[in-house]
Amino acid sequence: MPTATVTSKGQITIPVQVRKALGLKPGVRIDFYEIEDGEYAFRPKNRSIMEMEGCLPKLDHVPTIEEMNQAVLDHAAELDAATRSDAYARVSDGEAA
Repeated sequence: MPTATVTSKGQITIPVQVRKALGLKPGVRIDFYEIEDGEYAFRPKNRSIMEMEGCLPKLDHVPTIEEMNQAVLDHAAELDAATRSDAYARVSDGEAA
């Protein structure tokens, strides 16, 4: 089990095995969570949504709400057609499926 020693300034060095497992890089902030009295867990702090600015390319065309709604309907129709049974097509007129 990895261990660390607290310095006189209250600092520790997180063991390399733990840093690798958590994907910790220099500058990453850590959040501490109290599990119960005297026990804590920690994990890397989630980044701000504002840090994601620019991670996606700009679109040449910004779709309208109507275009997005139509795309959703078209895809739903494709999924429906792909999962629809062909049982009715296989029986002759007047017979139960």
